[in-house]
Amino acid sequence: MPSRTLPAKRVLPLLTGLGVLVAGLSGAQTTAGAAVRAQSPAQAPAQAAPAQPVVRDVVIAVHGGAGSLPRGSLTPDQEKAYRDGLTRALKAGHAALEDGRPVLDAVEKAVNVLEDDPNFNAGKGAVFNTDAEQELDASIMNGKDLRSGAVAGVHNTKNPISLARMVMEKSPHVFMAGKGADQFALRNGVPYTTQDYFWTQKRWDQLMAAKGNTAGGAASAARPQHTEVGGTVGAVAVDGGRNVAAATSTGGLTNKQVGRVGDSPVVGAGTYASNRTVAVSCTGTGEAFIRGVAAHDISALMEYARQPVHAAAAKVITEKIPALGATGAAIALDPRGNFAAPHSTKGVINGYLTRDGRIVTRLYDDETPAR
Repeated sequence: MPSRTLPAKRVLPLLTGLGVLVAGLSGAQTTAGAAVRAQSPAQAPAQAAPAQPVVRDVVIAVHGGAGSLPRGSLTPDQEKAYRDGLTRALKAGHAALEDGRPVLDAVEKAVNVLEDDPNFNAGKGAVFNTDAEQELDASIMNGKDLRSGAVAGVHNTKNPISLARMVMEKSPHVFMAGKGADQFALRNGVPYTTQDYFWTQKRWDQLMAAKGNTAGGAASAARPQHTEVGGTVGAVAVDGGRNVAAATSTGGLTNKQVGRVGDSPVVGAGTYASNRTVAVSCTGTGEAFIRGVAAHDISALMEYARQPVHAAAAKVITEKIPALGATGAAIALDPRGNFAAPHSTKGVINGYLTRDGRIVTRLYDDETPAR
């Protein structure tokens, strides 16, 4: 078939049109490039602050409360006592994992050790409320199936974390409080513990100071104290099957109102665990952690916003909680063994044990990065 040639009078308009189109495209690219180059640093997307090094390959971690311990504030004997307590807790939890027991056993046994240690504000070393009594709170959660157990306002049970687990496993309930929780313990064979077991001179002195009972002065208006050296305790752990669990136990605040309950026994506020995301145990100003649903919020940021554990935990603890007018800390462990211990207080007492058996304990403010 013979080729056809367009007449010159038809070719020229086509070429002109193509030239206009190419020029237009070129001009648009030039304008866009100029706009990008002209963008000021203030308009440019903000660069994220460099993240702190991630602690990896952790199998169990514990905490002993948020607050402030400047280097040199402890005597050598006091420092040894705190580090030894954290180490015993880590070893107890790790032994359960090594024996192939459920990850719940690991966090329960670790917290039991800290509840029995008078240096911490849980169990034996719990603080006094305004009526000079101990009211103990605890919760535990299994990441595999989200089963949970919690107790609040317990008076006569030596290890509240074990009672919280009993509520989870031997009742249809999640949360029991006060006299009913202690009676449930007795019905299930837990020995009755008198209040004098929990008494320590250190906590009594703190109560007297909070009430203003000094050698030469009268009692002032009651005011709860939010900062204790050796505070709320908690544990998080992961087993070889990437199952996680978390547990938290506390005596609350020195000189607290009778019946006051903080975040420690509130699932989602002070404790949370899910195999999909993370195990978390919190410590700090409990009222704000409840309002902020802090522990679950860390999990939610990981699940829905796909944030890594250190970023999610830091967002909640160093941004959200301070925005609510409070401070605190958390330990958070994901199923891969990545660990974070952010705090908006000056420091947080904590420790962890890695897959190779290495134990690290951190007491002083400069030992744990804030994020």
